[in-house]
Amino acid sequence: MIGTLVNAGAIIIGALIGTLLRRGIGQKLGDTVMAGIGLCVLFIGIKGSLAGKSALVLIVSMVLGGIVGHLCDLDGRIGRLGDRIQERARKRGSSSPVSQAFVTATLLYCVGAMAIVGPIESGMAGDHTTLFIKALLDGITAVIFASQLGFGVALSAIPVLVYQGAIALLSGLIAPYMSEVVIAETSCIGYVLIIGIGLNMLKITRLKLMNYVPGIIICALLCVAVERLPAVYAFLYA
Repeated sequence: MIGTLVNAGAIIIGALIGTLLRRGIGQKLGDTVMAGIGLCVLFIGIKGSLAGKSALVLIVSMVLGGIVGHLCDLDGRIGRLGDRIQERARKRGSSSPVSQAFVTATLLYCVGAMAIVGPIESGMAGDHTTLFIKALLDGITAVIFASQLGFGVALSAIPVLVYQGAIALLSGLIAPYMSEVVIAETSCIGYVLIIGIGLNMLKITRLKLMNYVPGIIICALLCVAVERLPAVYAFLYA
């Protein structure tokens, strides 16, 4: 858990620094910076999504995940929570887009191989190296995002703590199922969602991305099942 705690702490510290820097950035400059960040996020998503090995697994997982997320109204729940926090912040003189900051940062920090492999290494071998490296990267990213999106970025430390902490604590049970295919496919879906973040930041779309998050879990379960069916596995990954 040490690596995960350091990771969450780095995000909070980076977000606090970025929030302080935000005060010195004007609206026009802020819009320019935001557009640049959106383009970079788009690039990160496109590059990471290429790790996927099966378009069919991606499509099925995204569709089923979207259905589950819609029925549970995940995006709406996160939005309403963000609105309540934002209303309290507004009374203190802040107008930070809390929901956008929270969703954007959470997806960025919880997606990718490092967010899976790092906690497993930490839990099973006590090796926190990967998570320490991730903490440094996430902390720097938090400064940049919080300088535009505000303190809502710091809230993403909570799901990072829960997500990576759970993987670390359950690493002995999870590790045997975390094959190369499972990590690649789940990372692919996460990065596709990051592409959506980039499009939203550039104001090209208004996608309800949180509704698709269950697709990551569905994808992992689907990949584990497929690997135990040789004929299906050969069809998808031949």
